[in-house]
Amino acid sequence: MADEHAPEPEAAAVVPVTPVPVTPVDSGPAAIVAPPPDYSAGGVPSLDFVRDKIEGRFARSLGSAELAGETPEARSAAEQQAEREKAAQDKLAAIRNSLRGSGSGT
Repeated sequence: MADEHAPEPEAAAVVPVTPVPVTPVDSGPAAIVAPPPDYSAGGVPSLDFVRDKIEGRFARSLGSAELAGETPEARSAAEQQAEREKAAQDKLAAIRNSLRGSGSGT
């Protein structure tokens, strides 16, 4: 309600705006856009385009996996897995030897 008695802004504080004329750009007649060469007129991609896209994705995934395998963490995990496999083979050999040894004694 205090806003009802607010003074009006002074006329000197208001800056007049002059309109700037806009000139249209002549682009000529509307150009007909042809579909990309890898698509049919109906917008369906060609088999070659789809094959290339799939092969590109596959190649990127192989490259990403190869790069991820080169990190120190991946090498450490691979070494740990190899150690576990070796320990498992040793344990299996020990179990087999103990079974052979106990079976021949009776």
